[in-house]
This record gives sequence, structure tokens and C-alpha cells, in this order.
Amino acid sequence: MFDALMDRICRGIKVLIALALAVMVLLVFGNVVLRYVFNSGISVSEELSRWLFVWITFLGAIVAVRERGHLGTDVLLARLPPLGQRICLAVSYALMLFCTWLLFSGAATQAKINWDVQAPVTGASMAIFYASGAVFAAASGLMLLRDLWRLLSGQMRDDELVQVTESEDLAAAHDLPPAPGQPAR
Repeated sequence: MFDALMDRICRGIKVLIALALAVMVLLVFGNVVLRYVFNSGISVSEELSRWLFVWITFLGAIVAVRERGHLGTDVLLARLPPLGQRICLAVSYALMLFCTWLLFSGAATQAKINWDVQAPVTGASMAIFYASGAVFAAASGLMLLRDLWRLLSGQMRDDELVQVTESEDLAAAHDLPPAPGQPAR
């Protein structure tokens, strides 16, 4: 149930990211055209584009946590037995949750401090800007807690313990035929 809900939420987030990116492109492109062709501009475009960029980044990070798309290395982890992998994964989840808590508390504090501060151009509350970090931390914290629970309760399979994905370049290189004179893989 949790997985299906998170999958639907992440699909919705991807749609929001696409819409925000489209608005951002329209604002920036429109502002450039207005400045160079008509010697005018949209005063709010820079501020809104900056805010949209920050929100796109944090929303994309939520999806990356869900899809386990963040960078990692498995040089040591892949060589450990399953018990060692479980211990390392539990420690890494604890560290990620601690960092997520720090981000949440800092972003929430900044949003609270800046609740009555108005943005220079739009006049909107600056808390909107800082809320992006709190939204990311809350969503990713829930996903990390769920995965930590699965790990500690024994619900996580051994093949899920190494959560590093190869880079796209390395994966593509593995699909290439061997160079002349090289042995087949």
C-alpha cells in the first residue's frame, strides 16, 4: 500500500516538475525576448524562475530517493557477506535520517523566521522558498524510515542490500561488443 501510494505521489511530482520547468523556460525565454526586442522585461521572471529551480531540485531529489538514484559506491559493500551488508545499510540509513532531520529542522526554522519577510519583487512570503527543503526532508525521511524498517524487520531481500546503480555510461559500456583483440565478457 505504501509503495503504491509513493509511486503515485512520485508520478505526480514528475508532472509538477515538468510543469514548473515549462513555466521557468517560458518566463526566462519571454524575458530575454522582451529585453532584446522590446527593451522591456517581466520583473518577476527572475525571482519566480529562481524559486521554481529550487523547488524542481528538491522535488527531483524526492523522486531520486524513491528510485534510489543518488550516487553511491559499492567497492567494499559488494564484497561483504549479507550480514555485513545489512549492518552497513542500517548505518547508512541512520546517517541519512540524521542528515534529513538536520535539513528539515533548518529549513523549517528558516521558513518560520522568514514567514513575514516579503520577496523583493513578488512580495510573496520567503517561507515558500525555504519550505522546499522541509518538504523534501519530510518526504524522503518517510521513505528512508520505511526502508530502514524493512531492513530491520527482515523484509528486505539480500539482492536489495547493495543499493548502488551503475552509471549510465558504465552500463552502456558493458553492452558494447568487445574491441578487436579483446576477450569477450
